[in-house]
Amino acid sequence: MGTGTVDALHRKQAPNMVNEFFNKGDLSTMRILLVEDDLTTQQSIKLMLESADMIVDTTDLGEDGLEIGKLYDYDLILLDIMLPDMDGFEVLRRLRDSRVETPVLILSGLDEAGSKVKGLKTGADDYLTKPFDKAELLARIQAIIRRSAGHSQSVIDTGLLSVNLDAHTAEVSGQSIHLTGKEYGILELLSLRKGTTLTKEMFLNHLYGGMDEPELKIIDVFICKLRKKLSTATGGDSYIETVWGRGYVLRDPDGDSQKAAAKA
Repeated sequence: MGTGTVDALHRKQAPNMVNEFFNKGDLSTMRILLVEDDLTTQQSIKLMLESADMIVDTTDLGEDGLEIGKLYDYDLILLDIMLPDMDGFEVLRRLRDSRVETPVLILSGLDEAGSKVKGLKTGADDYLTKPFDKAELLARIQAIIRRSAGHSQSVIDTGLLSVNLDAHTAEVSGQSIHLTGKEYGILELLSLRKGTTLTKEMFLNHLYGGMDEPELKIIDVFICKLRKKLSTATGGDSYIETVWGRGYVLRDPDGDSQKAAAKA
């Protein structure tokens, strides 16, 4: 085993939680296999993903990545191309030859068009060139998982509220709601993790990515303004609940009665 391999082989089969992720909006159900030989880069990416509450297994060898990827069901495999024992293209080819359908996102310092075309033709779902920032990596992961789960339109409905993750818009009963960038960012995270209590620290990380973060109390201000806009648009319900001492959570109305009434 490579020095970067964690205890994936000592666990039971890793559950594929794609549908649960989209039903509940809970990123913590996502399990990622990271195949990256540069240990500094590996650790950096691992921390990025874990900060989004994903579960990450790592290895620094292509052979290990191939065997682990064949043995366990992951929601996504992040695959480097330049590996010490075999290149990532070969790992990907063997995975697909073995009928492993796990989505694969290639991470590579090779930005030539030929490398990207080769990766996509070999069976990769996307190709991201290094260096990249956390926001882009997470966005691409979410897009791949949405597609694999059949959510190509990327719309999350909560009661009368619809959030379009691709267009970065929100509307109620077909009417657009004007939101600031920060307000939309909060609503996006709440929607992606609907039913899960989110702390103020999670919101700060999502909005600022660790750069020049303001004080935690700014989240209360954003939430207050967002609630007012949603309540005005829906006629009284923001769907955002306060979990005292912990944070905030977005919940569907009981029985989705509002949508039923709207369609009547």
